[in-house]
Amino acid sequence: MNDLGGGVVRGRYVVGLGEAGGPEAGGKAAGLAALTRIGGVRVPPGFCVTTGAFERILADVPGELFARLDAAGDAEIRAVSAEIRDAIEAVTIPGDLAAEITDAVDALEEPAAFAVRSSATAEDLPHASFAGQQDSFLNVAGPAAVLAHVRRVWASLFTERAVAYRRRNGFDHRGVRMAVVVQRMIVPSAAGVLFTADPVTSNRRVAAVEATVGLGEALVSGRAGADVFSVRDGEIVARTIAVKATAVEAAPGGGVRDVAVGDPARPALTDAQVVRLVALGRRIEAHLGGPQDIEWCLAGDEFHIVQSRPITTVFPVPETDDGENHVYVSVGHQQMMTDPMTPLGLSFWQMTTPRPMAEAGGRLFVDVTGPLSSPASRDNLVAALGTSDPLLGSALRTIVARDGFLRTVPDGDRPWAPPGGTAAPIEADPALVATLIERVRTSVAAAERDIDGRTGTRLLDFILGDVEELRRVLFDPQSLPVIVSAQEATIWLNGRLFAWLGERNVADTLAQSVHGNVTAEMGLALLDVADVIRPHPAVVAYLERAGDDFLDGLETIDGGPQTREAIGSFLKTHGMRCPGEIDITRPRWSERPAMLIPLLLGNVRNFGDGAGGRRFAEKAEQARAKERDVLERLRALPDGEAKAAETKRAIDRLRTFSGYREFPKYGMVSRYLVYKRALLAEAARLTAAGVLHEPEDIFYLRFDELHEVARTNVADHDLIRRRRDEFRSYAALTPPRVLTSEGEAVAGSYDRGDVPAGALAGLPVSAGTVEGRARVVLDLADADLAPGDILVTAYTDPSWTPAFVAVTGLVTEVGGLMTHGAVIAREYGLPAVVGVVDATRLIRDGQRIRVHGTDGYVEVLD
Repeated sequence: MNDLGGGVVRGRYVVGLGEAGGPEAGGKAAGLAALTRIGGVRVPPGFCVTTGAFERILADVPGELFARLDAAGDAEIRAVSAEIRDAIEAVTIPGDLAAEITDAVDALEEPAAFAVRSSATAEDLPHASFAGQQDSFLNVAGPAAVLAHVRRVWASLFTERAVAYRRRNGFDHRGVRMAVVVQRMIVPSAAGVLFTADPVTSNRRVAAVEATVGLGEALVSGRAGADVFSVRDGEIVARTIAVKATAVEAAPGGGVRDVAVGDPARPALTDAQVVRLVALGRRIEAHLGGPQDIEWCLAGDEFHIVQSRPITTVFPVPETDDGENHVYVSVGHQQMMTDPMTPLGLSFWQMTTPRPMAEAGGRLFVDVTGPLSSPASRDNLVAALGTSDPLLGSALRTIVARDGFLRTVPDGDRPWAPPGGTAAPIEADPALVATLIERVRTSVAAAERDIDGRTGTRLLDFILGDVEELRRVLFDPQSLPVIVSAQEATIWLNGRLFAWLGERNVADTLAQSVHGNVTAEMGLALLDVADVIRPHPAVVAYLERAGDDFLDGLETIDGGPQTREAIGSFLKTHGMRCPGEIDITRPRWSERPAMLIPLLLGNVRNFGDGAGGRRFAEKAEQARAKERDVLERLRALPDGEAKAAETKRAIDRLRTFSGYREFPKYGMVSRYLVYKRALLAEAARLTAAGVLHEPEDIFYLRFDELHEVARTNVADHDLIRRRRDEFRSYAALTPPRVLTSEGEAVAGSYDRGDVPAGALAGLPVSAGTVEGRARVVLDLADADLAPGDILVTAYTDPSWTPAFVAVTGLVTEVGGLMTHGAVIAREYGLPAVVGVVDATRLIRDGQRIRVHGTDGYVEVLD
């Protein structure tokens, strides 16, 4: 064995802590090794028992136990994992391995007490924190005890909580290995945690310190309260001093014990120590390249760092280089798609939209610093965004109210305007709507024709040029007045009819079953497909067990050819849609039609023949009846004929124009599918030529990078692999509505006094009240809906529309007055409340709830 310095020797299975790194050391040991290389950072000396030792022990554990764990259901995890732990602890540590560990313990010399801690290979990753999943032991006295506790740490890789966490986060039990860190035990006067970004707001300029007297185990176990300090720019800005009646200290002979604290109200740290600790944390953060969760202890007047891992929950911040504060608004909350997007998806959306966007965490944000800094633009911006999403408006008002956060700049010549510009309302004109729809269809057909046969840079150049045609059609100057007219009619009708008749949200009923809403028609069309399937039990049985390639198998089943034709017809019109459709890389229904099977089977079970047509006709008659009722009541008022005439014109605008609102996006995603098919064909060519490992590699390249690959036939596989890993890590993050350049996620609030105690406030977007069973659905593929259910989900985009036909109400966490879910809920006549913060967490699947779509709140009834 070779001396590594400091008395610790390297052997086959032991490495000095300062030299630990790579897969053999696990996450914690590698992190501690990095800390030892930062000037001024004290790390207790020690060594790492590498994963090779664990693999040697694991070889003596019966393999059938791991096979049983792989197959275990949730209820069986506890028993099987306990058997594996028992088997590991029963294995005798081979003599040569035991000798290496005891020699390393002896080399550390006094004191004769150690901390023995886990260091798993899936620990402290950028996209997943395994904190607390494996066991660690303090004040382990002597070599024999160290050996025993090393074995216990190995076994803790299979605690029930560790197994469940890996399963939930998609980690293979067989692929995770355990190293063990052994360090000299520090006996501290105080210990705790330092977060270099505020753990509540994610503000990078605010650090949070939690401190208690004695060992930090008191905090982890909850046996003692913590002093909490907030530090901004080197100054303590807030403090809470806890009463600490109990502390945990090292016990004589090993282990730990609870002791009474002499002065329970005395702070664990002085203010000067807090500031010095945060400065040390900033040095660690700068060296490790991101916000850190740091465990520390204080011995004498010296801080010792016993762990630092990335804070995996903070949302990244868009990059800037001007030194100014910035404010960003989430694009995903406006587009009802808050999941991360791939690099290719991000670049396509940026190519499509007119407003420059910043990237962070796989999401897009609009920098609204400029209009917020200008008094003239500020009010327009906050009012416009706040009308659609009150939480967004509230968050922006919070920032504007902060003294000195934004510099006030002189008003420019042009105040802020919504993307795409502004337009005045126009009178109802069905011919204009028909013309606009035909322009989109003709343009998409031309793109599909002209892209055919192009490869390499010719294909990429064509797409780059055709995106300009996409933008021209999407932002047709005649299109915006149609959309604005429908919105203006909705606002006008709700305002005037409430004033004149005392009835709220009348436009919601008047907007039911309008003609020309391609998204609403999609949900009804899938009911028609179910009508074809319903008479054929063999088809139903086949679909209940079908896989991804189910269409081919339909040919030999009674009723199968008719079913295949009906599905094919549906896909021809709607196959470009899918969840998260603004990301061009998401699989479309035409690419994976099996995604439709749960919806189809639900329609077969829950509806009778002709349900689509009946539903449309019933809602249309309700709208006509409401129109007659409103006009008749208006005519009975003073100046009633004029009021009725003006209202009739507004109703005509609403019913003529509101269906068109969904069509521009339909045209966009139709064109996206044309591009995607051609790009995947090009990716297949590049894969066959050995340039790419697989066609989906192109998803992790931006458009300009893909263009360069097509030109050079050279791809950066390390970049693609890194981008894949980043994309997976972004999926665990929740994007904020509003984000500042300090990293703060600014949450808005509803300023309302009309919400009953205990109810969940939201934005009313579709009138009516309904009571039913809550079905909390996070993935459309898992939707198991029955008539009378109320759909509760994070957000909906057009692909969720077929699920709307099966429910009686809608609750979402994200949304606004004119976002997809609100528009379709109104057309289908579903009471709906959107923008309900944490709805999918606060409402349990199966609970009975009442949705107040007129007043904007949700009651949980049981």
